[in-house]
Amino acid sequence: MNNQQFDKIKNGKGFIAALDQSGGSTPKALAAYGVPEDSYSEEDEMFDLVHEMRTRIITSPAFNADQILGAILFEQTMDREIKGQYTADYLAGKGIVPFLKVDKGLAEKENGVQLMKPINDLDETLRRAKERNIFGTKMRSVIHEPNKSGIKSVVDQQFEIGQRIIDSDLIPIIEPEVNIHSENKEKCEEILHDEILQHLNGLSEDENVMLKLTIPTQPNAYKELVDHPRVIRVVALSGGYSREEANEKLKENEGLIASFSRALAADLNAKQSDEEFNQSLQEAVTSIFDASMNKK
Repeated sequence: MNNQQFDKIKNGKGFIAALDQSGGSTPKALAAYGVPEDSYSEEDEMFDLVHEMRTRIITSPAFNADQILGAILFEQTMDREIKGQYTADYLAGKGIVPFLKVDKGLAEKENGVQLMKPINDLDETLRRAKERNIFGTKMRSVIHEPNKSGIKSVVDQQFEIGQRIIDSDLIPIIEPEVNIHSENKEKCEEILHDEILQHLNGLSEDENVMLKLTIPTQPNAYKELVDHPRVIRVVALSGGYSREEANEKLKENEGLIASFSRALAADLNAKQSDEEFNQSLQEAVTSIFDASMNKK
């Protein structure tokens, strides 16, 4: 465990950038960036293009350690290079802590939730992550309805895999997303809070996690989790909110910082000049940083 990176994530000022779109979401991310699907004919080309996009973001002067604490990477991004260095090493050189998305996507909806698909190569992925100087990992499930057994199964699965990640001397980001369009979003969040708290209370003093949660309907609904001694940091996903809306909601929650993906890159386009690109990214970074640090 890199103690300097641990301290930065726990106590630093800033937010976590999510750059971890994978196979299923990559075409949408590229299309939003101004690269339509007819621009490439095979998967390898697609991943080359998305790495070019991520490289442009990461190497931008706007992507800086003064405002960005860490970045979440897709597995292919971890194995690729930026300016002759593996991506995680390049990020660390900028003072930004590297994380890795390890889940394989979502299972079909059942009991009002979507569990993670099996991660059959988790041990090998964690071994390679250590080799690539990754600090922590991220894995996503989704909650759609306030079904207690379904939400319990999501949190149980997250912490079961999280324990294996802790045992590998990495920090897991537990991400049980609540669908922002759920008709009973607040009730989902109440059940989720209690299930997470129960698992946190079962961790030993040398076991720590991060949480990545949908911004709650009721401001500070997760404050008890933010303050829990086993939680290094609680970060928020934008979940489909616009950047402006996500930022306003984030400001209402003490101790919650951003981990935005679409809301970070929404105004970026492949056709922008470097000056336009860097300016757009800087505006996004500054607004998200301000929302993470300046609370109402």
